[in-house]
Amino acid sequence: MKLHAPSFFVGVAVGATAATIAPRLRAVALETATTFYKLGDAVAVRLARGREDFSDLLAEARARARGRLSRGDRTAAPPAHAAV
Repeated sequence: MKLHAPSFFVGVAVGATAATIAPRLRAVALETATTFYKLGDAVAVRLARGREDFSDLLAEARARARGRLSRGDRTAAPPAHAAV
């Protein structure tokens, strides 16, 4: 098999570039993964709050339907997470 010099030098250049850039790419990949985890955590918190609000709404509706809560008995206190 004959050695194709331009292909060899392109391969060496690509390898050297990859070895030089690899530590920087690790830092970029780490920062990107951290950002995605933060975003995922924020979405999970929003979903949990939404589920809790919906659960509270259904509990209040159930109590009203069963006659345990009249219109005047409701408190005007905001949800616990509204103060945050």
